Amino acid sequence: MNSSMFKNRLIRVLILFLIPFCLIISSYLLKPFIIYSAPDELIVSAAASLKDSLEEIKPIYIKKQANLNLTYNFGSSGSLQQQIVQGAPVDVFMSAAKKQMDALQDKRLLSDGTRKNLLKNQMVLIVPKNNTTIKSFQDLATDKSKKIAMGEPKSVPAGQYAQEVLTSLGLLNKVTDKVVYAKDVRQVLSYVATGNVDAGFVYLTDAKTSNKIKIVATALPNTHSPIIYPVAVIKDSKNLNEAKNYVEFLSSERAKTIFKKYGFTPI
Repeated sequence: MNSSMFKNRLIRVLILFLIPFCLIISSYLLKPFIIYSAPDELIVSAAASLKDSLEEIKPIYIKKQANLNLTYNFGSSGSLQQQIVQGAPVDVFMSAAKKQMDALQDKRLLSDGTRKNLLKNQMVLIVPKNNTTIKSFQDLATDKSKKIAMGEPKSVPAGQYAQEVLTSLGLLNKVTDKVVYAKDVRQVLSYVATGNVDAGFVYLTDAKTSNKIKIVATALPNTHSPIIYPVAVIKDSKNLNEAKNYVEFLSSERAKTIFKKYGFTPI
């Protein structure tokens, strides 16, 4: 082998060795300059009674989105409404009554054209599972019950509906001294499930989530205001298009099936 051939072969070997080495070095040097896009953030403030259904909907919706962080903030509709008024970063609001949504609309805090009535619910009277004495609303006015839980009517829609039921049945003045007020409907459920009270007013959907209570009476529709759950996009949303898409998905057949599973009636 002459020197010229040897040099050519040596050059080819060096090239074959240097190519992967150069690729590794170049990828390392370029790495700091790769731009990573931060995931979109969507914050949904929703009535506590929606917790189970929305938690089930969450992974289904996220799966359809390429880059999204979906965060829920559950509480009483009144408290959530006040948070929005005070400037809390919220993209979507779901209330358990029209009252709180109306208040935000009056202050022009809702994105135009995004409000819709989404669901209906029912008001029921529950007792601890082993309670055998309370069987009707009328029993609340007797010595069969000593403590009755309900949401604070001023901030908790379920409490407002409960108060309307008791008023309609002529029982409110007879049970006022027995009432224990709760911060939201899930706290009422907890009070009853643990036996800290003898009875409580919750939505049908909440009652379905616990095996430690039982339903003894269901309020007739004419004893309270219609239980309507409205939803809307907040005007100051930082992710307006994604918020609108989420609200739209809540009316899809997939979402409706989940809402029905938990006792809601889609509108």
